[in-house]
Amino acid sequence: MMTRRNKTLIVVLSALLVIFLMPTTADAQKKKDKKKGGNKVEQMTDREIWADICWQMSEPVLHNMAEGKLQQNMVLELSPTWDNRDKKVAYMETFARLMAGVAPWLNLPDDDTPECKQRQQLRKWARQAYTNAVDPESPDYLGWKSGGQTLVDAAYLVESLYRGYDSLWVPLSDITKQRYIKELQGLHRYDPPYTNWHLFVAMEECFLMYVGADYDQYRIHMAMNKVEEWYIGDGWYSDGPAFAFDYYNAYVIQPMYLECLEMINAKKGNDTWTVRNLGNRNGSKARYAEVLKRMQKFSVILERFISPEGTYPVFGRSIPYRMAVLQPLAQLAWRQQLPQELHNGQVRAAITAVAKNMFYKVNNFNEGGYLTIGFMGNHPNVADWYTNNGSLYMTSLAFMPLGLPATHDFWTAPAEKWTSKKAWEGDDFPKDHKWDINRQVLYWE
Repeated sequence: MMTRRNKTLIVVLSALLVIFLMPTTADAQKKKDKKKGGNKVEQMTDREIWADICWQMSEPVLHNMAEGKLQQNMVLELSPTWDNRDKKVAYMETFARLMAGVAPWLNLPDDDTPECKQRQQLRKWARQAYTNAVDPESPDYLGWKSGGQTLVDAAYLVESLYRGYDSLWVPLSDITKQRYIKELQGLHRYDPPYTNWHLFVAMEECFLMYVGADYDQYRIHMAMNKVEEWYIGDGWYSDGPAFAFDYYNAYVIQPMYLECLEMINAKKGNDTWTVRNLGNRNGSKARYAEVLKRMQKFSVILERFISPEGTYPVFGRSIPYRMAVLQPLAQLAWRQQLPQELHNGQVRAAITAVAKNMFYKVNNFNEGGYLTIGFMGNHPNVADWYTNNGSLYMTSLAFMPLGLPATHDFWTAPAEKWTSKKAWEGDDFPKDHKWDINRQVLYWE
């Protein structure tokens, strides 16, 4: 016979069971948000997806910095192993790295599309942000004297001005331009370590040369020589004398090496001292052709890294930079320099698949709307000792093809399967091979 006490106990236990089995409000909201995000993305074109991600990354940064409030309002995150450097470096990282990726997009001519309204707004904010960045009276004056890290992010800043030159550099006031020149020349107070950092100082000096200011030619000469020495073959460079298997060929080495050579070609194309080699490879023009071919080969490798599901291998340091891994592919697509092995529809489809996974399956933003440290979501443990959430805005570098108009073949070509998707779905796919780009390195050829 069941007593009143037993009945009460059964009721309590049943209620507890229901509570434990029911999803929490937070879990339910996550599922609802995920479903909502999935439904949203399925109704968008590839270009709309890319623009949506770039707007979400850019709006909090540029809106606040245009008002001189970025350093006041940014929800800053630091690595658990932060090395106690000046936190002010984070704001230059945020602005410079973001702009290096979205500059080509903002450099497009205006049209009558809804996307253009976004571009116009971001461009307006960006121009004011560039002004504030070098105005000593602005609360968002950046940390130009905050230590050697400034070499890194001043390079991304001038890279953004180079990539969006007509829309972002040319309209700046003369006083703002002179302030940039003074700040860049002041970076001679810092010397780079014996790594990819040589390319940061080279970018800064090449940009000074490009805009007709005084520059240190030896810093360019040294970087061009050292990076060339570090080429190890088949599209790969070492990061300094010793090779490291990471993505720094994508983050820094391949793109900045090529862009330095472009600027040298534009201003000193016949000079054979700044870029010097023996024989017919002497001078920046000959070097540029070879470096471009190496970058094309490296991009073929990157494209093959993208799995059929739209993921890529997670290895090496600085992995919270997320989609910056794909920068060489994006840069060559934007510059219409993809190798013949890669088609526009194929590259667009591959990068879009990664972007959907990265930005629509999880939340990569913190409560303030700024990127959060992690990979797929928030994972502070994957941060390096130099990582803050400003560092992460390098992920914008994967979206440079937005700088091509919507009518370009990159956007209008039918989507194609990328190499790994073809291979794992049983389709024919092109075999890979070593390219004939390094006879001076490989003795058996």
